[in-house]
Amino acid sequence: MSVISVEALRHVFPEQLLEHFDLVGSQVKEDKEAIDGILEVTFEEKSVPPEGGLEVWESKGFYSARIQDFPLRGRPVFLILKRRRWRHKETGASVSKELGFIAEGSRFTKEVAAFFKEIGRYPS
Repeated sequence: MSVISVEALRHVFPEQLLEHFDLVGSQVKEDKEAIDGILEVTFEEKSVPPEGGLEVWESKGFYSARIQDFPLRGRPVFLILKRRRWRHKETGASVSKELGFIAEGSRFTKEVAAFFKEIGRYPS
């Protein structure tokens, strides 16, 4: 099987996702509510520290977020985002980058949230 190009993925996933994350895997999982299972696509945040660089920040591992995106070929799609946690070396403050493609206060991409809002299934 050949590797899918980032250019091809730009037609499927939010642009900002591909700018800040690398695709690391995908799998179809069985799900009692989805006959054909669900597609989970896993991305890992690139190692780009906040402003100040590695002199000021150190990576303190990952945490995962599961975000729902539009279905593909009738199969629910979930993005598993392995996000980096950065710690300031002097103050000890921890930060993670803001992700503009996720709807505020939800576990949906902005496009999915807008769709649900339009059809009346997502609160304003």
